Amino acid sequence: MALRAMLCGIVVGMLVSVYREGIEAGTRAAQWGYAVVARNPWWLVAWAFGLIGVAAIVAFLVRWEPMAGGSGIPQVEGVALRGMRMRWWRVLLVRYAGGLLCGMFGLSLGREGPSIQIGAASSQAVSRAMGRRGIESNYLMTAGAAAGLSAAFNAPLSGMMFALEEVHRSFSPMILLSATAASLSADFVSKYWFGLTPVLNFTRLSQLSLPEYLWMLPLGVVAGLVGSLINRMLLGFQTMYSRVPATARIGIALAIALPVGIWLPMVLGGGEELIGFAEKATSGIGFLVILLVAKMLFTSTSFGSGVPGGIFMPILASGTLAGSIMGLVAVHAGVPQEHVAVFAVCAMAGTLAASVKAPVTSILLTVEMSGTLVHMLPVTACAFVALLVSDLLHISPIYSALLDRYVQAHPDDGTALRRDSAGRASGNAVMEFAVEAGSPVAGRALSDVSWPSGAAIVDIRRGDDEIVPTSTTVVEAGDYLLVMFPATHLAQVRSDMAPLCGASD
Repeated sequence: MALRAMLCGIVVGMLVSVYREGIEAGTRAAQWGYAVVARNPWWLVAWAFGLIGVAAIVAFLVRWEPMAGGSGIPQVEGVALRGMRMRWWRVLLVRYAGGLLCGMFGLSLGREGPSIQIGAASSQAVSRAMGRRGIESNYLMTAGAAAGLSAAFNAPLSGMMFALEEVHRSFSPMILLSATAASLSADFVSKYWFGLTPVLNFTRLSQLSLPEYLWMLPLGVVAGLVGSLINRMLLGFQTMYSRVPATARIGIALAIALPVGIWLPMVLGGGEELIGFAEKATSGIGFLVILLVAKMLFTSTSFGSGVPGGIFMPILASGTLAGSIMGLVAVHAGVPQEHVAVFAVCAMAGTLAASVKAPVTSILLTVEMSGTLVHMLPVTACAFVALLVSDLLHISPIYSALLDRYVQAHPDDGTALRRDSAGRASGNAVMEFAVEAGSPVAGRALSDVSWPSGAAIVDIRRGDDEIVPTSTTVVEAGDYLLVMFPATHLAQVRSDMAPLCGASD
């Protein structure tokens, strides 16, 4: 498994590095192009024809392969958790073609979600080429998703944790093994391609004094509010766009990029340049507020149109801006100016945690991207305060909400793992479920549990042992149950197994 995962990681690392290079080149081209249009207005004619053509092409690509639209992370979770089907070659084609075309217009989209789906799709292709099927293919696909995040951010630890916390949503030794092997090999390829410098390179952060840690409370509240507002805006604009034809809404998103590119070129693209600017905070609070509002609105109009592109980096950029604003407020209250960068890094993690509801991944990602472990405590404090604010506001995790919307719009993608020649669902599926301490099945014999209809426990993994189950086998906390069931029952079985294996309230 480790060797197969390493092979997947190498393939993912190369594919994501190419995608990452293309997106960065597209953003630079967009900034140059809008500067040319600003100096020579007659270039608007060429830009308008380009907009119409790109909007038509991207709309066609997304209709052809709907699973390649939007972020990509919800779709990967749907494949891993709900048995949705992913046509890997279509996904890769649309991700590259659509993503690079939109990148040339500078839309406020991140490379991270698409990189994760590119990793999952390419790993699915590799696993099939090696003859892997069923649950092992699912492991390798999840490992590929982890490798995609690792290569996108040069963050292997975050990739491993992302596979457990966000994609698989439970701890599994096999997931950890495969995700670790894939993430490290993908990170090696990415570092060989882009160098050893951290993505954001916050390597000269000052150390907060203990009394200054109290600022993490209001900073976490602000980060939580920003993350919650981003979720509301992303979903709200997606709802508004749903009333507009696909080509028109993509054209609207591309058209909005023109004034943004002319007057606020830093807001274009994912937001790495914006993060670097916010870290130094050389401007006043007013200009940072303008950039924050513009970035949130531009991200919402870009992503809501349904084009292939992610929201990970735009969320991080928005959080960094909010942190810099709070840092400048703190400077007026006596905090040293050099601490503004620390506020920016902490708010970055807090905003992501409030939006995605994956706090451990958010903390590790921020630490890896900033290149320092010194600020683990304030980053953690800010992230969990922001998460609390988001919970109090009853904000749903953004990727879960997007997945629910995708399933509602494309119900056929979530009904089966395999189909027969008539297009009907067929065959069996196998999934793994972790038994948590305090769950209803812990300490009970298999025969004493009312398992979902059509489901059978075919294997129990307990530590290093594999147990062939019988009716008298007692399930223990920490076991991993391999459950076989008809593919058509996947959604129902997963829904019924969750309360059986999860800890009781």
